[in-house]
Parts: sequence; C-alpha cells; structure tokens
Amino acid sequence: MPIALRLSSEFLGTAVLVMAVVGSGLMGEQLSRDQGVVILINQIATMMALGVLVALLMPISGAHINPAVTLAMAARRSIPPREAALYVVLQLLGGVLGTVLAHLMFGLPPLQISDNARITPGSFLGELIATAGLLAVIVMALAQKRAHLLALLVPAWIGAAFFFTSSTSFANPAVTVGRVLTDSFTGIDAASAPWFILAQLIGAALVVLIAGASSSMSHQPTSEKEAA
Repeated sequence: MPIALRLSSEFLGTAVLVMAVVGSGLMGEQLSRDQGVVILINQIATMMALGVLVALLMPISGAHINPAVTLAMAARRSIPPREAALYVVLQLLGGVLGTVLAHLMFGLPPLQISDNARITPGSFLGELIATAGLLAVIVMALAQKRAHLLALLVPAWIGAAFFFTSSTSFANPAVTVGRVLTDSFTGIDAASAPWFILAQLIGAALVVLIAGASSSMSHQPTSEKEAA
C-alpha cells in the first residue's frame, strides 16, 4: 500500500476510535446518572468501533491506531523507524480530531481541558497491565499466524480490561491525549496523562523484551537449550 494511504488509515482510524470513546461517554452521561451504566455504554461502543477498525484497516496499515503498538512493532523491526514516527504523529493528531468531532456532535466547544484526576499507584499499574495485555494479544496472534482473529481478540481484551483494571484501560497514548481535551466523563487531566502514557510505554516495552527473549530461546540449538 502507498505510504500516504497507510498514514491516512492511521490518522482516520485513530480519530474514529477516539470519537467513539469520547462520544459514547457523552451519550452515556445524557442517558443515565448511573456511573456503571455510563461505563457499560462506553465499553460497548469502544469495543464495537475497535473491532470494525481493526478488521477494515489491517490490510491497509496494519491497524495500529495506537502509538504503543507502532513503537512495539518498530522495536520488533516490523515497520521502519521513519514510517513508525510518521504513524505516531498522525495517530496523535487523529486523537485530537476525534475529540473535536465528538464535541461538535454534542454541541460542545471543540476542545476543553479535563480536570478529571485519574493517576494513583493502582491506576498506573492498571494501565501497565492493560497495555501489556493488549500487546501480548497482538504479538501472540501474529506469532501463531492468527492475525485474522485480531478484530475479535483486540476488542475482547480492551472490553474485559475496562472492568478488571482500575484505570478502565486507556492502553493507547493517542487516546490518552485525546481524552485530555474533553472535560467529560471520559476525560483525564493533564497532570495524570503523562503517567498513563509512561505506564503504557512500559507495558509495551515489557512485552517486546519478553517476546524477544522467548524468540531467542526458541532459536537456540537443542543441545544449548538442554544445557541451560
């Protein structure tokens, strides 16, 4: 695929993902005052949008729509560094556009600044686990030649992590940046966002390191493995 098409795919895909996250949060707030119901609406919309995006964009750009995924793939030499850098820039810009579009749909100012403080030691660990799990799902599916299942596996992991992680599973730096710019249920304040992004990058890096070590072990001669 031409690089312009791949970059457009990542930009628009990330915009749609963030629009789904922020927009469904805004709709949930209009429909219910029960926070559990709002989270459920947010979860279902995010899962469904993510599944559609992965299924349709994977043949075009790989459907990263997530800087943590792109950086992990670059570390694994699945994408050239220059192209990875362009992916990340377009994903971050797409995240901002997604928030703007969600706000405009609901009659809000295009951009706001969230005051929703989310960072705690527990939420930091939750983000690390959510992102590490997401990368582990992707890396294992690719290693097992089951990439065709990622449109089901990725939203399934994110949907589950919505409820078993204390952070509600952002697991995506572009989504985190987009959510800084909405003063709504899905928002995160600017002081918490860098910590969330750090946790996401650490989680992704851990999976890359473990996968690399496992791959090295699997390629050792049999006698060397037995000696170890």
